[in-house]
Amino acid sequence: MSAPDLRPALEAGVRALGLSLPDAQIDQLLAYQELIAKWNKVYNLTAVRDPAEMLTHHLLDSLAAIPPLLRQTGGQPVRLLDVGSGGGLPGVVIAITCPQIEVHCVDTVLKKATFIQQVAASLRLPNLRGIHARVETLTAEQGGGYDVVCSRAFASLVDFTTWSRSALKPDGVWMALKGKHPADELAALPDSVSVFHVEPLMVPGLGAERCVVWLRAAS
Repeated sequence: MSAPDLRPALEAGVRALGLSLPDAQIDQLLAYQELIAKWNKVYNLTAVRDPAEMLTHHLLDSLAAIPPLLRQTGGQPVRLLDVGSGGGLPGVVIAITCPQIEVHCVDTVLKKATFIQQVAASLRLPNLRGIHARVETLTAEQGGGYDVVCSRAFASLVDFTTWSRSALKPDGVWMALKGKHPADELAALPDSVSVFHVEPLMVPGLGAERCVVWLRAAS
């Protein structure tokens, strides 16, 4: 299934999410999916191979986080770190749809960070950068810190917040994309981490629970 065949489904999903994206961004999202499919043959970026399933499970699943992110940031220019980004989900999708956000995607696997750099060049995304590193080595002092640190299916909330804390600005927030409501993970969080919102997400065409957990460092 080619990009033109997927376009109506993507456009319908975008509308269902209440987003209004220009044609150029729709083109970039479809081109990004094609890049994933192309590189996947060599780099094994995702286990999902079917284009229609990739659209639902990757693009639309990531796009569902855009409205909550824009509400949280007020649409302002911010710096965002996507931890354990892999093939760039949701980082690349955020970079495409929110050009005002500077997106860094960090992964411990060199080929995945290299893929992000290739996507940035191919799709002409000056606000996107791939970083090959362990997130624990990134500190706010080195790069100015991040306003938002996000992850999607990366690790438990305890590990995610512990490992990435040094990269978060003092007034920054964590955005964790999860499946069903992670009650056990929330209960395991230390007092130094405060959960201020758990927001259910509806992903068009995906019959599965999704939510975004918002956290900040406790004062």
